[in-house]
Amino acid sequence: MSAIPRDQWYVAAYGSEIGAELFGRTICGEPILFWRTRDGSVTAMADRCVHRRFPLSQAPSRLVDDQVICGYHGFTYGVDGKCVAVPGQTRVPRTARLTHYPLVEQDSFVWVFIGDPAKADAAAIPRAPWLASPDYTTVRGLEPLKARYSLLVDNLLDLSHETYLHGGYIGTPEVAETPITTEVDEEAGVVYVSRHMADAACPPFYAKSTGLEGRITRWQDIEYTPPCLYKLHSRIAPVGSVPNPDGSDPDAFHVEVVYAITPETEHSTHDFWAVARDFALDDEGVSAFLAENNRTVVLQDVEALDVLERVIATEPEGYQELSINIDTGGLAARRMLQRMAAPVIS
Repeated sequence: MSAIPRDQWYVAAYGSEIGAELFGRTICGEPILFWRTRDGSVTAMADRCVHRRFPLSQAPSRLVDDQVICGYHGFTYGVDGKCVAVPGQTRVPRTARLTHYPLVEQDSFVWVFIGDPAKADAAAIPRAPWLASPDYTTVRGLEPLKARYSLLVDNLLDLSHETYLHGGYIGTPEVAETPITTEVDEEAGVVYVSRHMADAACPPFYAKSTGLEGRITRWQDIEYTPPCLYKLHSRIAPVGSVPNPDGSDPDAFHVEVVYAITPETEHSTHDFWAVARDFALDDEGVSAFLAENNRTVVLQDVEALDVLERVIATEPEGYQELSINIDTGGLAARRMLQRMAAPVIS
């Protein structure tokens, strides 16, 4: 049985990645072709010609007037995936049609629905409004992960690893020492994990970007909506600072860290990451620093998770891992993902 939930929305790309040229990416094991049409919208369809399976994103396939011409035999498709011309005959076979995917572009992401199109409810897509807000400045990236997506979910829901894997960047002793609280909203399908550090060392990631020195108050509030979107609401402030009763928080710096965790295959993942901040909005130096340092942190995770994937592939069947208190959020997420991936019995 596949461990990848179907009938779900997944981030396929940043909107900035897709222009008026053919763009291919594999999502949940399905090769998908994207391009931005003349009216500015994005379309998505199967990246395989119905004739001999040639990838339509592969040259010499080309895009002409919002029609895709297969570079192998010339089958031609419209924006809806329907074949409109075939070589050597005027009749187009009735079955000459590519799978067309429901698609939504919002919050700088391009979301695609994998599964039964009749179940594609755009209102169910979780939001990350900071990524497209003029009140925030965002840096972003995408790293290939040669590991199953669930390992990245585990990684992000247990941030105690920052102390050990990311020391010198975002990790300090207090992250591993401070207990977490975990809440699960089964109805909304969200896992919340919080760690509030009242008096912690300020890691270089925040010291150099905010200018704070010495000890800080540091809050990490995780909000994970399976299967795809992870949000870390980070609050960095002088020791003793708390938000005002009306919710305003003028003494704090706020960073929204967003991950879109999209399976490429059963054993590889698209690791989309973005860091949005509400301070130093026009400071290109801060943007460059955060982009470089967060990518370094992401690559440290990638290296560790790639190793874990190889270890899991060679371990004996029935191997039992040990879980402790810090794993409560990750275990809750696992249960949700298992239910999502379970086949529906009618």
